[in-house]
Amino acid sequence: MKYIGAHVSISGGVENAPINAAALGATAFALFTKNQRQWSAPGYSAEQIAAFKENCRKFNYTPAQILPHDSYLINLGQPDKEKRDKALAAFVDELKRCHQLGLDRLNFHPGSTLKLVSESDGCRIIGETVRVALDEVPEVTAVFENTAGQGSNLGYSFDQLALMMETVDRPERVGVCLDTCHAFAAGYDLASEEGFERTFAEFDSKIGFKYLRGMHLNDAKGVLGQKLDRHDSLGKGNLGFPVFERIVRDPRFDNIPLILETPDETIWRQEIETLQKLSN
Repeated sequence: MKYIGAHVSISGGVENAPINAAALGATAFALFTKNQRQWSAPGYSAEQIAAFKENCRKFNYTPAQILPHDSYLINLGQPDKEKRDKALAAFVDELKRCHQLGLDRLNFHPGSTLKLVSESDGCRIIGETVRVALDEVPEVTAVFENTAGQGSNLGYSFDQLALMMETVDRPERVGVCLDTCHAFAAGYDLASEEGFERTFAEFDSKIGFKYLRGMHLNDAKGVLGQKLDRHDSLGKGNLGFPVFERIVRDPRFDNIPLILETPDETIWRQEIETLQKLSN
């Protein structure tokens, strides 16, 4: 079964996320566990946690349909130990929030070298930091998101993601979220049918579909390999609509959250409805 949705607001409280997703006709959703542009935030009240779980039950959202995302401020690859410890503490807090809400995964951008260490060393730093975090919080899977490769950000290749996951050395506690825009920007030709098959054959070989815990379905404003992290609405960018039709008709992408982060929120309901129909 295909779980299709969008990244919804938690304005007014995290418990509103399932309500906002249901209003879109979504069968999945993503959310920030707190304000994504702040290092810290008040903890959840018992009432908020109960209301979130009740709203998920009311609208039939299980943890397999929900993809929380951490703060954009967190850089687990920060070469400076003191600054990395701050990022680690924030990441642990995000994992704990997921655990409190009964969620089983946390999607995150791996991090950046800031051009202070090599990319391979940066990948190992990220993996080691994630391992420490996972050992502090049970049950929640750390879901690495592939990046577009802009600046000094890591995670733009399957080789890098595999190295990070290998370094974590907790295979049952790691996964991957593939962003279609990021993959295309990083040089993976998802737009053509041949490139699509080649890309996912490489993904299966180097990482494995059993580790795919979510996807972000975004068209791309940039061209192939440009490393431009600019999302576009489905069918309006350089990826084109057929790639999304292939994804929702492919059983390899069943039973994980397929999440829109496209820029025009006014057409999310339409995009979700179209993809749901194509998946049947």
